[in-house]
Amino acid sequence: MTTTLPTSPAALPAAEPSDAETGPAVELVDVTKRYSRRGVPALDGISAAFPRASLTAVMGLSGSGKSTLLQCAAGLDRASSGRIRLGGTELTKLNRRALSKLRRRQVGFVFQSLNLVPTLTVAENIALPLRLDHRRVDRAVVAGLAERVGVGALLRRLPHTLSGGQQQRVAIARALITAPDVVFADEPTAALDPHTSAEVRSLLRWAVDELGQTVVVVTHEPTLASWADRALLLHAGRVVTELVRPDAAELESWLHRLGTEQR
Repeated sequence: MTTTLPTSPAALPAAEPSDAETGPAVELVDVTKRYSRRGVPALDGISAAFPRASLTAVMGLSGSGKSTLLQCAAGLDRASSGRIRLGGTELTKLNRRALSKLRRRQVGFVFQSLNLVPTLTVAENIALPLRLDHRRVDRAVVAGLAERVGVGALLRRLPHTLSGGQQQRVAIARALITAPDVVFADEPTAALDPHTSAEVRSLLRWAVDELGQTVVVVTHEPTLASWADRALLLHAGRVVTELVRPDAAELESWLHRLGTEQR
């Protein structure tokens, strides 16, 4: 039997939403990031808002700034200038300790390299964000989430015994366990075969449609981006266009155009 997650929006008691809850999950205002004083900016005055309960794909050629955008928006790196709000909190005003606390509680991460702890079981990997934040782990909630992402029968297994797709499912469950304001996924399907990639796409879409989760995915794959509610295309650290409900062919055309301009 599947356990219903008490952290899903439908299971929470109704409450009057605050401004932080009704505004964007993440908002960047005129954000610039330079890695050296005279260097070309990785982000060049970007402004973008990521609505709640939506899936946004961030695309661009290599060096376009998409990974830098993710790192700054998630509080993993500091912007050189501009403002970033995540879940109603202004990131640019937080010190390192406060940023670390915010990431533990309000941000979920899914990386291409997965970053599962090899000595921990599936259940322990999923629960890790809660333990790092010194929060009580409800085994029924962990088991319920594992069931819902398709690894319910693997809770006692170690990561090296799992397929790539199963490991990515565990990574997605770990990102969702804290019911964060936003999940950032960095090239989550890049190392997977087409069948497993399709499964991951479906899981990310499910997290938005069924759990009301906000997901921002950085990807170079038009097929993955075509599952998004919208796609932002970056070039030279700037947003060049925003596509609503994009299709893969449209995205391919834009990437080809940007590649031609770059040469």
